[in-house]
Amino acid sequence: MPDDSGRLEMTDSAVAGTCAQCGALVGFGVTGCGQEGGAEPPVDLDGPRTHIFVPGKAAQEPLAGDPVPHCRECGAEVAGDGYCTQCGARAPVERDHWVEQPAAWVGAVCDRGLKHYRNEDGVATAADPEPGSFCALVVCDGVTTSTDSDLASLAAARAGRDVLGAAPHGPAEGDDPGSFWSDRMREAAKAANEQARQAAVQVGDADNPPACTFVAAVSQGPVIVAGCVGDSRAYWLPDEGVPLQLSTDDSWVTEQVARGVNRAVAEADVQAHSITRWLGVDSPDTRPSCATTTTGGLAGWLLVCSDGLWNYCSPAADLRARIDELVAEHGADPALLAGGLIDWANAQGGHDNVTAALARLPGAGPGAAASSAPAPSEA
Repeated sequence: MPDDSGRLEMTDSAVAGTCAQCGALVGFGVTGCGQEGGAEPPVDLDGPRTHIFVPGKAAQEPLAGDPVPHCRECGAEVAGDGYCTQCGARAPVERDHWVEQPAAWVGAVCDRGLKHYRNEDGVATAADPEPGSFCALVVCDGVTTSTDSDLASLAAARAGRDVLGAAPHGPAEGDDPGSFWSDRMREAAKAANEQARQAAVQVGDADNPPACTFVAAVSQGPVIVAGCVGDSRAYWLPDEGVPLQLSTDDSWVTEQVARGVNRAVAEADVQAHSITRWLGVDSPDTRPSCATTTTGGLAGWLLVCSDGLWNYCSPAADLRARIDELVAEHGADPALLAGGLIDWANAQGGHDNVTAALARLPGAGPGAAASSAPAPSEA
């Protein structure tokens, strides 16, 4: 039963990327076939999936374009191992912190946190321009007790996003949208798992192969479908009505709560982050549990996140209140709000990598707030 917060000491590795020459999963700046310069950047830099940096995170700006990287602490040159030759400080890399915003109503932030040596979370998003039309949010959290889980998480998140994003037109007329998107969700998890398995081939560690959790949510019109393997989560947080956790954790905590243990007590236990399912070559079951709900015409926020966020704010109602506070302070831009959630989690201690992906669903009009969102149904 791996623990996504730590089973062994992690080995050092480079940032996830893909060799431009041979397609191998490799580290940023390290090729799979020996061809110099063959690794692509770890975050999409072009097209509709924008790579930007949150205000106040200037220290995390990309080093690309600087032929001789310099330390952000003292200005001296950074050596090839990523550390300053003068003061020894670790130079930031793009994988430490990035933002995706595929459309104005969707945004995501992925951050290393304060305590971990590297960022083992991954996030990938897709969205059509029209608010509320279509979006897909995918978060994968690397299992810290496995080797080089950062390779698995980023590749898996992108693979899941690509499957979901390839079917934005949805079901044919007369077909059930919940069933349609649940099927696509299983395909997305299958593709994500294949990438986690490929990462294991590249790493070659049979004892602790790369592994990650998987959670994704698709919104199309009033329909939301979430799929989960592990303990990363999806929430529907309407402006009015009942906030909902859409996903069900595959974890020791879930088993304890089913036995009647108080959730707060279980989540405070030393085994709280032991997971029972994950993606990777050693996973017992990679088929996602899927749940479908509808917005009921309500406006609200769709949130997909890693446990680096919900560790500090687990109940859906509490997350709803936290977002309300951030909206009042910063406005309703999803990328800035996701960044605000990350900053808040880091202010609570930042003990884990933390990722938040948000979509603002506009609802069906001024009269929509009078209705209530239905509870999710298992698909």
